[in-house]
Amino acid sequence: MGKLYVGIDISKNSSSAHGLDEGGKDLFNLSFEMSSSGFSELIQAIDQKREKDSEVVVGMESTACYHINLYSFLISQGLETVVINPLLIKNFSKMSLRKTKTDKKDAKTIASFLLIHRDSIHQMNISEEFQDIRDLSRERASLSQQISTAKVEIGRIMQSLFPELEKIGDLFTKVMIHFMKQFPSARIVKASSVSKMRKNLRQTPCSEKILFTAEQIMEAAKTSVATVSPAKEVILLGKIETLEHLEKRCHDIDRVLTRSCECMVIEDMKILKSIKGISNKTATTFLAELGPISNYASYKKLIAYAGIDPSVYQSGEYDGSGKISKRGNRHLRRVIWLMTVSVIQHSKWLKAYYQKKRKAGQPYKKAVIGTAHKLIRVIFSMLTHKVTFQEVKL
Repeated sequence: MGKLYVGIDISKNSSSAHGLDEGGKDLFNLSFEMSSSGFSELIQAIDQKREKDSEVVVGMESTACYHINLYSFLISQGLETVVINPLLIKNFSKMSLRKTKTDKKDAKTIASFLLIHRDSIHQMNISEEFQDIRDLSRERASLSQQISTAKVEIGRIMQSLFPELEKIGDLFTKVMIHFMKQFPSARIVKASSVSKMRKNLRQTPCSEKILFTAEQIMEAAKTSVATVSPAKEVILLGKIETLEHLEKRCHDIDRVLTRSCECMVIEDMKILKSIKGISNKTATTFLAELGPISNYASYKKLIAYAGIDPSVYQSGEYDGSGKISKRGNRHLRRVIWLMTVSVIQHSKWLKAYYQKKRKAGQPYKKAVIGTAHKLIRVIFSMLTHKVTFQEVKL
């Protein structure tokens, strides 16, 4: 009972599929629409060529959003489906001397890749539930980036409208945001009264402690070097409104993501958070990008998937070893970095490991990456054996 290997080259409107048997013999080649009828054609072509009860392995490249619907459909049909890093397929295709590129050729290349690497291909099959929390995690990361950008833009505008305000207090506390919505510039502050500003500060819709007074703000406004620009005031108010919307969206997604992770992987959440420095936010992001720990044969596979494995380039007397490959999951790589930096600050054991690297002469980033490897080895063991972290006494 041989396997059927199907490679699919994904496009927005139509795709190509190519089937090979275990001997590398061409079984079918099909172009189909990315629609319900097209998906049915693909299943029919597979069923016609597969032996009774034989296994089918389908492979496709990761293509942003275009592969997701087909991937979900094939999984729902009970077919083993693998999403492959496009870089692997690109390097594999270079083995051919013929420099031709068509959709049909690409589909056959993917099928050949599956066939040749059938015993070692790293399959990252995840459930629909895991895909959902991964989508939520990446949306939260996108919103966080937009929030950072909005804050930079607000700070830049305030440098023109009221640069001294930043010295009085943090511009992005809820108290200060509430204040700036009514008093967006030194010009408006000077035209107002101290009593009106006091009232505004008292009406702040939060419990934050106010560390400055209305009198301080008025004094700063009187001696401000600010530019008078009603247009910039209007722009600032719009930026603040955008920031508040983004922060609300991020908070809502964070709440849903945490609840989803607690429903699916509550034990893994507890295990991760047993390490000092790993927060609810980094734990949920890490688990969302990680998927089932059973997908990784060893911690080295996890390190490679994150792209923090060392790349090696050596030729003659030249040795370019040392840099990380950056060929894995960039979202996972980012959260591992954040986790490591935080754990170094809170865990005495890992901090000592990091300091040992630094004393050995390693630069900051290299020492953090080395510490990240250590952290991943520990996390892999903890999640595999379902045990919490016990701080080592130094």
